[in-house]
Amino acid sequence: MKKNQLEIACFNYESAIIAQESGADRIELCENMQLGGTTPNAVLAEKVRENVSIKMHVIIRPRGGDFVYSDEEFTQMSEDIKDLKKLGIDGFVFGILNPDGSVNKKQNKELVDLASPLSCTFHRAFDVVDSIEKGLEDVIDCGFQTILTSGRGKNVEEGIEDLEIIQKLAKDRIEIMPGGGLRSSNIKLLQEKLQPTFYHSSAITNNTETANPEEIKELRNFL
Repeated sequence: MKKNQLEIACFNYESAIIAQESGADRIELCENMQLGGTTPNAVLAEKVRENVSIKMHVIIRPRGGDFVYSDEEFTQMSEDIKDLKKLGIDGFVFGILNPDGSVNKKQNKELVDLASPLSCTFHRAFDVVDSIEKGLEDVIDCGFQTILTSGRGKNVEEGIEDLEIIQKLAKDRIEIMPGGGLRSSNIKLLQEKLQPTFYHSSAITNNTETANPEEIKELRNFL
C-alpha cells in the first residue's frame, strides 16, 4: 500500500543537510528561490550528493520565467542532464511547454530518454498548461513518473479541487505530488482529499532561503 512521503525543495547545501537530518524522504535540489528554482551548479550538486544519502532529484531549468525554451536553452538542459547524471543522483525535475500552453512532447520525451533509467518529474509548468486532461495524458505519454503541481492555484490550498481531480484522472499511472505553499498548517486539508502520495515543500518559514528543521518535523508528523 502507498504511503505519504515528503520531498523538500532545497535552494542551498544547508537545506539539504537539514532535510536529511529532519526526516525528509527526498530532496529536490535547485538554486535561485526568487526565480522559482533553476538548475543548480555542478559544484553544489556534487557537494550535496557526497553528503546526503537520501534520494536526491535535481531541477533542470535554465532560467526563471516561462517554460518555452529556445534551441540553445534546450541544448543546455540536455547537457546538464548528461553532466549531473554522472554524480549518482536519483532523478530529474523539468517541464517544457509549447507557446500555446500545451506540453512539448517531443522535447520532454527526448530529455526523459536522456535521463533514463532515472525517474523524471514534470514540474509546476503543469500549472499553466492549457488543459489539465490533455496535459496529464501528454505527460504520461512522455514517460514521467511524477507531476509536481499546485492544482493550478497560487498555492495548494487554492488548487485543492483541481489536485483531487488530477489525482483521480491519473489513477495509478503517474504520481501527483502537491507542492506550492505547502506547509504543516495546510497539509491536513490535502490529506483529507487526496490518496497517499509524495508531498513537496521548501519548509521555509522566514525570509531566508533555508529550510526550517522544525517545520520539516511538523510536516513529517502529519504523514
